Amino acid sequence: MSFLKLERVKKVYNKTIEAVKRFDLEIERGEFVVFLGPSGCGKSTIMRMIAGLETVTEGDILLNGKSIIHLEPKDRGISMIFQSYAVWPHMTVYGNVAYPLKLRKKTKEEVEEIVNEAAVICDIDQYLKRYPNQLSGGQRQRVAVARAIAVKPELFLMDEPLSNLDAKLRVSMRTDLKRIHQDLKSTSIFVTHDQSEALSLADRIVVMNHGYIEQIGTPNEIYHESESMFVARFIGSPPSNFLDVKVELEDNKVFLVHSTFKYEINNKFVKTLKGKYIGKTIVLAVRPENFTIGNKGIIKTKATIVEPQGSHIVINANIGDVEVKIVSPILDILPNQEIMVGFTESIGLFDKDTEKRIK
Repeated sequence: MSFLKLERVKKVYNKTIEAVKRFDLEIERGEFVVFLGPSGCGKSTIMRMIAGLETVTEGDILLNGKSIIHLEPKDRGISMIFQSYAVWPHMTVYGNVAYPLKLRKKTKEEVEEIVNEAAVICDIDQYLKRYPNQLSGGQRQRVAVARAIAVKPELFLMDEPLSNLDAKLRVSMRTDLKRIHQDLKSTSIFVTHDQSEALSLADRIVVMNHGYIEQIGTPNEIYHESESMFVARFIGSPPSNFLDVKVELEDNKVFLVHSTFKYEINNKFVKTLKGKYIGKTIVLAVRPENFTIGNKGIIKTKATIVEPQGSHIVINANIGDVEVKIVSPILDILPNQEIMVGFTESIGLFDKDTEKRIK
């Protein structure tokens, strides 16, 4: 039995606006699951329905096999960490962490023990006597995390908790959240539109688009085996490059033909391409790091713009009328320099009509 199960969950506002169209998901105990997608895709709405802050229009949500959709938020055994921290400014750090424990009628000794334990886990034990306005953004976020874990919830929900932090602090807080999750062996759901956060934190990622689930998978599956062009476009920085190519058969060999190159396919795609796509136009997807540069390349082009990134460079070039981004460890390529470009075998192919992955 799954720890958390969402069955055909749907959310409609004002009888016309479908924020979530159908959502089916099972989460096992101890998993760290990230809901990822652009603004307005429904990811925060799903989380708020799990928390009880939004009603469910259709479907059911089960925790440990029991429906929770008719329970008040306080009765669901769930802690939620918000984007805005939501710490009380008139209380000390100790008071903030202790408050939900006092509501649960814990004794003074129990409260002190639990607060100190949570403070050590979140590395805020030295700030217990301070007020929130005496803390940095990252420290305030740690207070919110400590308050959430103090009540030992069945489930942690985190709604873009790092989006108010600066870039450097976001990276360090990501590490802290993953460490806390691993130490507590908790079950966590994290909402974000930042694919770097999703890839670094998640055991599994749920990619959403317009109220639907586009794909569920591990970070490696989402990145390397994107099920749709939307996922391939959304995941990765820079994202995948797309080129329209025609599938042709010559001497029983399969080629992808573009105005600037002819590339033989001799891998897992051959059988499917022979069966369905000969003579048709499909989409070739190439991650920036899956281009090759050198004498064995098949496309002659020019580095229009070069963006140094320290350990690598990002090259902007044109293949036909499409601008592509190429990530290369060759650091001495200069703007306007001619280069020969090829592909590794780690390419993706998509049906041009459905935009779904060809397998």
